[in-house]
Amino acid sequence: MVAVKLIPHILVWFSIVVVLLRGFPGRRSAVVVTSGLGLLIGTVGVFTLRSFPGVTPFLIIKSALGALFLLLWGVAVAANYRADRGKVSFRGERFFASFFYAVAVAGIATVVAGGISVCKLSGAETSALTLGLVILSSCPLVYFITYAARFAEKRLPKSFRVSHLGMVVSVVALLLFSSSSILRLDLFSPLSMKVMKGVHDFVHQFMESILIPDHLFIRPAIWKTIGFLFGKEVGFWGGLVIWFTPALLILLAINSTRLPPVAHIRQGAQRRKLLAGALREQRLHLVMPLLAIVIFAAAAYQSSFPSVEYWDPKPLPVTANQAGEISIPKKGDINLEDGKLHKYLYKQGEREARFFVLLNPTTGEFTVDLDACAICKPDGYGQTEGSVICYYCKTLIPLETVGKPGGCNPVPVPFSVKSDGVVIDGITLINSWGSTVQATARVKEGGK
Repeated sequence: MVAVKLIPHILVWFSIVVVLLRGFPGRRSAVVVTSGLGLLIGTVGVFTLRSFPGVTPFLIIKSALGALFLLLWGVAVAANYRADRGKVSFRGERFFASFFYAVAVAGIATVVAGGISVCKLSGAETSALTLGLVILSSCPLVYFITYAARFAEKRLPKSFRVSHLGMVVSVVALLLFSSSSILRLDLFSPLSMKVMKGVHDFVHQFMESILIPDHLFIRPAIWKTIGFLFGKEVGFWGGLVIWFTPALLILLAINSTRLPPVAHIRQGAQRRKLLAGALREQRLHLVMPLLAIVIFAAAAYQSSFPSVEYWDPKPLPVTANQAGEISIPKKGDINLEDGKLHKYLYKQGEREARFFVLLNPTTGEFTVDLDACAICKPDGYGQTEGSVICYYCKTLIPLETVGKPGGCNPVPVPFSVKSDGVVIDGITLINSWGSTVQATARVKEGGK
């Protein structure tokens, strides 16, 4: 089962090494050695980090992925800046062919790739024996992958060259694709969420500043006009723009590269041969950015439709006693102490509230929260390993922060714990739902 989970990541390892070998044709030996060491260091290093409490390898790897994506943006903008001025290559081209540059790129890429694969393993124990087994199994695997990549790269056509721009964009795309299958490493869903919330906040603050909500006669028309800005689709499409733009800019920069001057060549046949060779090389350089766009699309799709099953039980109806208190027993048909999220539905006349009870595995204390937050539509939450997820904006909330107010966290509800169960005041629950969730739902649906 573990081997099956790692197959896509192993294929990404293989692809990255092949791209690096073709991108540094004069540094193949250095790339092979550095790639092997990088994969081994990333795998063993992140696996070791998971044994220390308080250390979050997911945060380290995700930060590295974010930095690489920002670096890709910088490279893409710089490439177009120089292409607009007719520059064929970057300054310091010798540096991009140097041993140091090859080792740095190969090392960073493979360390991150190795770390991503370990993050796919859930609940890995990191005892000395287990760590030793990981090292012993990783060494032959890394050797086989680098050897197979070297063997495959040798059999690619010699005319197929990978430019430095194509190499960078394809390696970053492969890393983001590998991480998109892991909820806590995925970048596309958080990016879409940030865009969505940024648009929501801007529109809300703008309308408040010009007092549009206070003008009753124009309010419906305004809400109908800009209602689509409060949907999650604006975050998705805005995220796609940010996601694909670096690859498209690099594609444009390569396509805009000026052909070599031929005015000084007198023989027409030689001029045509030189131009034809330059055009052919330019078209071949477009292959990797085009392939990177396909990989980015696959990563966005995998992020939007993750193959993860969330624990999302059907809300059970509950009632209040004569004192207006809702009492939920700790044990019975449902065991509240099993660490799982348990949902309930309370109705009071025509009003209702959906909430859940969860035993925090970190603190060992109960928390009672609305099945919604104060910013998104009340689509509810599902539970996965180590976190709950907001279905509306795909935000992951670590279990240790559930019960704390703010952001996309579920709205906490006052409660008390007794020897036999959890007690919630029904009126407080209904009012909390009405004041936070229903108001938010109206805003997100365009003020209707």
